[in-house]
Amino acid sequence: MPKPIDIRRAALTAALALFVLPWTAGGAWAQDDAAREVPALEVSAGAWAVTDLESGEYLAGNNASKEVPMASTTKIMAALVALEADLDEEVTVSEEAAAFAVPAYSNVGLAPGDVLSARELLMASMISSGDDAAYALAEHIGDGSVESFVGMMNEKAEEMGLRETSFENPVGFDARGHHTSAGDLAKMTRVAMQNPAFREMVSTQYATIATPYREIPLTNTNELLFAYSPATGVKTGTTPAAGESLVSSAASGDEAYAFVILDAGEDRFGASVRAFEHAFAAYDRTDLVVGGKKYAGSDVPYRRDERIELVAAESVEGLVDASPRVEREITVTKDLPPSARPGTRLGEVVVKVDGERVGESPLVARRGYEEASLWERVWYTVEGVFA
Repeated sequence: MPKPIDIRRAALTAALALFVLPWTAGGAWAQDDAAREVPALEVSAGAWAVTDLESGEYLAGNNASKEVPMASTTKIMAALVALEADLDEEVTVSEEAAAFAVPAYSNVGLAPGDVLSARELLMASMISSGDDAAYALAEHIGDGSVESFVGMMNEKAEEMGLRETSFENPVGFDARGHHTSAGDLAKMTRVAMQNPAFREMVSTQYATIATPYREIPLTNTNELLFAYSPATGVKTGTTPAAGESLVSSAASGDEAYAFVILDAGEDRFGASVRAFEHAFAAYDRTDLVVGGKKYAGSDVPYRRDERIELVAAESVEGLVDASPRVEREITVTKDLPPSARPGTRLGEVVVKVDGERVGESPLVARRGYEEASLWERVWYTVEGVFA
């Protein structure tokens, strides 16, 4: 059955299409093979950040470490906790959870006694931002205690090293001790997007969940999924203190980025498109070290005229802009072993881009060598005396 046309979403799609036209010479919908010089990204928001979704590298932002309210982007951490539980277990919706199924809250219309799987409740929470579903799920995983579930969220945040993040509820209601930062949300998102179940949920436009007596349709609150083809997720959020906020992700070719905008001072969806198009144009993922390529050499022990080539054991990828400062710091084992086989590790190459370490690869012998004989050792010593 075809879905009804959403006039607001149709207007957004048309507006974004017009907005993206100036970028299509090198943007995500017609991407170049190399990074280009582009104007600096400007975003009107209380806080924002752009990160590389693969490495977590911080690329751009403002007030990215500032503690701010987070609204329903809270549910990203709630999902991280829930994904560690058995999502196939059945959950009976309590009266307390169903109390959030009223217009004052974002909800999917759950009723007391409804029975759904934990997976369906998580879908309702992440796709349609159902507070009622999120509370029912929190009660279930917290063994009847929402406070226990929130404690698990805070423990997870501490384990992940999220210094600006603290939770007081599982859905993002404004509270003095409930806050995060754009940088912390980007870190949460990177971890969450590594989970296939999470990726599938946050990229789903429409879905249906069911109680024994009725079906409940879900529509994603993230309008980027309907208007911007590279979009892959993640979560909207709006409260009086947090303003209109959005954590989003997009991928094109071998590049993927996360964009966090909190307390947006402009349309959050349009800002997200602009941020992604900027990133796709400004950066390029490339091999900074090529596996199998020679990066150093060394004399074979006790053989003055024989050298071995040291090659990278593996490639090192990284993001670079149009004019990167790439450094490769090479170290070679000071005292090589008496003999070595092809592939023996004899050094390392460390790669830095603009002063930041982005990766490393062992340096290994391209070919092996045998241990020097007694005569070769003696002759090497004699040559050294009379050299």
